Amino acid sequence: MRIETLAAHAGHAVDPTTGAVTPPIHLSTTFERERDLSYREGHVYARTSNPTRQLLERSLAELEGGASAIAFSSGLAATSATFQVLAPGDHVIAPADAYYGTLKLLREVFGPWGLEADACDMSDLAAVERLLRPNTKILWVETPSNPLLRIVDIAALAGLAHRVGARCVVDNTWATPVLQRPLDLGADLVMHSTTKYLGGHSDLVGGALVSRADDDFTAKLRALQGLGGAIPSPFDCWLLLRGIRSLPWRMRGHCANAAAVARFLARHPAIEAVHFPGLPTHPAHDIAARQMSDFGGMLSIQVRGGEAAAIALTNRLTLFTRATSLGGPESLIEHRASVEGPTTISPPNLLRVSVGLENAEDLIEDLERALG
Repeated sequence: MRIETLAAHAGHAVDPTTGAVTPPIHLSTTFERERDLSYREGHVYARTSNPTRQLLERSLAELEGGASAIAFSSGLAATSATFQVLAPGDHVIAPADAYYGTLKLLREVFGPWGLEADACDMSDLAAVERLLRPNTKILWVETPSNPLLRIVDIAALAGLAHRVGARCVVDNTWATPVLQRPLDLGADLVMHSTTKYLGGHSDLVGGALVSRADDDFTAKLRALQGLGGAIPSPFDCWLLLRGIRSLPWRMRGHCANAAAVARFLARHPAIEAVHFPGLPTHPAHDIAARQMSDFGGMLSIQVRGGEAAAIALTNRLTLFTRATSLGGPESLIEHRASVEGPTTISPPNLLRVSVGLENAEDLIEDLERALG
């Protein structure tokens, strides 16, 4: 079944009681126990399971082609659970240009707890190979990366991870299952900040893990979801189910608009660099073309004149909102280094752009006016 059909139908069925086409929101925190002490649908308490969340997890698993999905209250909650399954003394390898929250978790939370971690440029497979140890348990992959849009070879990295018995985990937030299929490329686990493209309307916060196999590792993740309580609300699950139904069509618009904006900016003399994997000049364009069906709705630019010029540009735009996050219908722009703080690796003149679903020509005209 093709992705558009999956997105429209996964996790949805006509309600057998009412005939409703849209699933209901189950707000109950607790569920009646039968006389024989069983539970009608297996639901005991909303922290451990909920019918609306169950529909969402089924939808996410089908979209990514996984055996099981686990929904969390945020992307960082999903990331945290993945590391929390490990034991002190275990080793993780992450990209040096990973989302700053991922690296912050490893340094400030799991480092003191006893987890060992190294970061490197994962486009250099030899550098990754040198860091592999017998106690390496997770190779964390992010492609395209946030905010530099670096692209790495998922299949090659999964092969390196499996050589030492480690799991390859891919943050697929920016690509979504519409554009990139990490489990098909050998990854073991996929992470999403569902806040972004999957929700698609800038009105919910959530995260998810989708596993290739329903194994002991997955069982531990699900236990952490229930015991830790980092669960999305039923309403957020319902909003996410709604957003997923239009995901393939929204991604087409994001991709087309981002490509048009990137091509314009790449020619503009006020722009020092454009980071977008759809440009043939991108150093890993060939890898992106091989493992992605399109190049996404995100890009970063470096503005000539340094940090002051970059910030001044954001103040002259009218259709791009100065705000963090991404993946909604509105275009957003932000000065990334000031968001990430002292540990940032973002150049001071870099702006991250989430290209929305406005008319591409209107966005280009706004940029052209602001750039002067």
